[in-house]
Amino acid sequence: MPDGPAPLDLPARPRAPGAEAAFAHAIRGATPMPSGMVWLVGAGPGSADLLTLRALRLLGEADVIVHDRLVSDEVLDLARPDAERIFVGKSRANHCLPQDEINALLVRLARQGRRVVRLKGGDPFIFGRGGEEAAALADAGIPCQVVPGVTAALACGADAGIPLTHRDAAQMLTLVTGHTREGRLDIDATALARPNQTLAIYMGLANLPDLARQLMAAGLDASHPAAIVEGGGTGASRRLDGTLGSLPAMARAVRTTQPALVIIGEVVRLAPAMAPAAAVAMPRAAIDACKAPWRAGPEIEDRGGHDPAGRETSLRRQPGSDGFMPMAACGGSLE
Repeated sequence: MPDGPAPLDLPARPRAPGAEAAFAHAIRGATPMPSGMVWLVGAGPGSADLLTLRALRLLGEADVIVHDRLVSDEVLDLARPDAERIFVGKSRANHCLPQDEINALLVRLARQGRRVVRLKGGDPFIFGRGGEEAAALADAGIPCQVVPGVTAALACGADAGIPLTHRDAAQMLTLVTGHTREGRLDIDATALARPNQTLAIYMGLANLPDLARQLMAAGLDASHPAAIVEGGGTGASRRLDGTLGSLPAMARAVRTTQPALVIIGEVVRLAPAMAPAAAVAMPRAAIDACKAPWRAGPEIEDRGGHDPAGRETSLRRQPGSDGFMPMAACGGSLE
């Protein structure tokens, strides 16, 4: 018998009457994007099948997409093929476009009458500076809406098998940025060292020695459980287990090309007790087919087919379009 979990063999399940129509309505049935407006859209952690339906629909309608470094090609490929893409990515101490200029760019594009998606890794309002962009748009009189995304803490916790809250171990979850401001790591170490909570540290690898020192000085024991999770929600995650005291050494083993999140708390001990399972990813063909134009006319042509696993799908073409959207495949993870 081979080692490790057996490959998942998922038989096709009959859909309830109207399920495909409900999915199609969720994508096509909403009011079209008005021009001269900006949407701050969370792209999630990287995997395209972790996008929300609303984000998927907006990507298919936007005239221009202003995106960050952590937005994956897999997600960008779902955009309208003729949409303009503008890269404004940032990395630590390396901003290709300062934040004030990004704010001005969004205002300028909207004033040109364009439908603008500002696509940000994770969630726009969780350490994504979405609040600053929303304020700048409001000051300029530009209408703006926010579309939430799966933030790194949720994706990394899920991939690593670490429950971020647990009634016996953590009744509080605190999201913390590990970035310095004016050269100083400005955290309330006393509050963060309190028991029965989980700390999720974003962008904290470079400052882990200072962070660990401050937490231990505030009373958190060096043996307190900790983990670093790389690439959560990307399909290529890795978990490094250790303690608060060993975090600085652990950080040196992290692959620098992958975003990483630090999790500190008793919940880290619970991860090994959770049985690993084989991941079920959206088939590549299903992701490719979701690039089809979203707006359907009054008539739809049906075409049967199968996805790469052999499951039957129903593909529907909009009149005058070569694009097909597999309703069963795209909707399989939404039931």
